[in-house]
Amino acid sequence: MRRKGIRINHNKHTGTLKPVRIDHCKSVTLPMRQHIGAACEACVAPGEHVLAGQLVGKAEASLSAPVHASISGTVQTPEIIRLPNGEEVKAVVIQSDGEMKHMETLPPEVNSLDEFIQVIRDSGLVGLGGAGFPAHAKLRSAAQAGVNLLLVNAAECEPYVTADHREALDHPNDVAEGVAHIRKWLGIEKSITGGENGRYPHGAEKMLVHALTKRTVPLGKLPIDVGVLVMNISSVAFVGRYMRTGMPLISRTVTVDGGAVPHPMNVRVPIGISIKELCEFCGIENEPAKIILGGPMMGTACPDMNTPVEKSNNCVLLFSAEQAALKPETACIRCGACVSACPMKLQPFKLAQGYAARDAAALDALYAEGCMECGSCSYVCPAGRELVQGIRMGKKVLREAKAKGAAKANG
Repeated sequence: MRRKGIRINHNKHTGTLKPVRIDHCKSVTLPMRQHIGAACEACVAPGEHVLAGQLVGKAEASLSAPVHASISGTVQTPEIIRLPNGEEVKAVVIQSDGEMKHMETLPPEVNSLDEFIQVIRDSGLVGLGGAGFPAHAKLRSAAQAGVNLLLVNAAECEPYVTADHREALDHPNDVAEGVAHIRKWLGIEKSITGGENGRYPHGAEKMLVHALTKRTVPLGKLPIDVGVLVMNISSVAFVGRYMRTGMPLISRTVTVDGGAVPHPMNVRVPIGISIKELCEFCGIENEPAKIILGGPMMGTACPDMNTPVEKSNNCVLLFSAEQAALKPETACIRCGACVSACPMKLQPFKLAQGYAARDAAALDALYAEGCMECGSCSYVCPAGRELVQGIRMGKKVLREAKAKGAAKANG
């Protein structure tokens, strides 16, 4: 895999700032689906008093992760909320009692691989780097595949975001303990912790795997298919803490930055705090022109200040009107900049044309599914074309076409 990608301004303004903890908030809204997979079922009733760490969302499906109360308080009437991706989900709302009482926990007892995977499931851990894949499912798949290398991803190549950076600096012992537990129970021979060299998007797992091991992950495959388990460094640190304390995933570090932020900072927040209350804590008085959850390259635009911070949100960017302005889109000039930038060696301009024509066959032939949606093509396009958005929609066209074809084949 040729070392492609782009050079961008990293704007790591908060790299030297230790996270400031929010000990109290007015309320939290806990979506019953904060992960890839099936939603949880609420297991608390309105009027019930809960403690921080208490189970409030039970995961019944195999690909799911439980949800726990992040503050102590009273359960309110459940709500249906719309997430930034447009999905509507049930949510448990907890009104704070102002005391932030935690339930008593003990270190989990583990004597086998199955027990280790079960306690990780019970912890509610999902990938904290942004993907939100249930950690127990990834660990089980890695064990079944017989991986021989654990790659701890500390690259954090998105601009602005420094949550993982602070995790590595502030909690190295947690990281080391997490690595030891994962290697012990999965029987992994070796571990590597990988950073990035300033070229985006080399923090993407397939890029990092190749850079550090020279193993190439084939199109449509995962790192475990080449013997590598990739885990975000904050996820690994949580494993270390959980195995020592038994406290499930109820908080995380979030970078708060952008042109509308007078004092960028890292904040340790209760899962489910609203962006509005987070902004109030950070002293942000003026409403931003644009909110992005995650980094500016692959993050999700968020139109609502009442949106809660989820488990997989590592950054809240609050952009000024100047930062949010887009240049006018013009016709493609066939310069090839997007092709040169694409880390997966695809042809973004042709993929965008395939979507415009709703041509599923062309999208398939051009390997649309190989796109990691890193945004490099859109970033370098002199015509201001929204290439990655077109490719993302093209992948949807391709999935729908394949689903129709499969349904037809099955009668």
